[in-house]
Amino acid sequence: MMRAYPQLATGAPAHYPIVKTRRCRTLINTTADGRSIKLTDPGAGAVTWQLSYSGLVDAERSAIEDFFREAEGSLQSFVFLDPVGNLLTWSEKLDEAVWERGPLLSVTGGQADPFGTSRASAVRNTGGGTQSLQQTLKAPANYVYAFSLYARAETPTDLTLFRGTDRQRMTATRDWSRLTLSGQSVATGDSVIFGLELPAGSAVEVFGLQAEAQPAASRYQSTQGQSGVYDARFQDDVLAFTTTAPERHACTVNIIHANHL
Repeated sequence: MMRAYPQLATGAPAHYPIVKTRRCRTLINTTADGRSIKLTDPGAGAVTWQLSYSGLVDAERSAIEDFFREAEGSLQSFVFLDPVGNLLTWSEKLDEAVWERGPLLSVTGGQADPFGTSRASAVRNTGGGTQSLQQTLKAPANYVYAFSLYARAETPTDLTLFRGTDRQRMTATRDWSRLTLSGQSVATGDSVIFGLELPAGSAVEVFGLQAEAQPAASRYQSTQGQSGVYDARFQDDVLAFTTTAPERHACTVNIIHANHL
């Protein structure tokens, strides 16, 4: 089993405030004639999170404390699901290779979306059976997740949202609406699949596919090549808790993802 940062008892990934910082480095080469050549250095980039917990119950404190001890502070890496990000990759380019789709399912981008731009996709099932569009994440299957998307269709059309083996049939109407599948699965494993299924001959327009490790969907966040699933480490070798009352604990956790670590 993979080592993954624990969720709270409510299924929330962390308490607010959460501070997320992204650091980038640019290399500058100054030539003999005084010109400068600038290049990005993606290998030196880093993302950090500062998680400020308060009001932790005993079980939540123990889960974080035991996990910190298991990781041996900053020594061992673990899977970290961005608590303020979209876990999916290429959320608006459904023709990218990371999206697995049925052989008779067509995807056409550049469609009008609910925010007045042209970032939605028309998805059509030209086959005689159910076709699916899905993405697999290297993340714990039994965590609490919210999978959401915006959908519409010229005529009321059924579609099914799924997370692993958990499925829910919903209906797309002429007006854009946000559809959400949320909850905790009984499945176990080191990967989880998010996707949608269309019945034979149906067509819908979809936008803003998003997966989050929490009980409900939050504001949509567009993603490109980086998903919200990170190989991360603790930044510190000491984790200190403050206890103010029975079942009331507080601490600050600092986590880092860096390609060079």
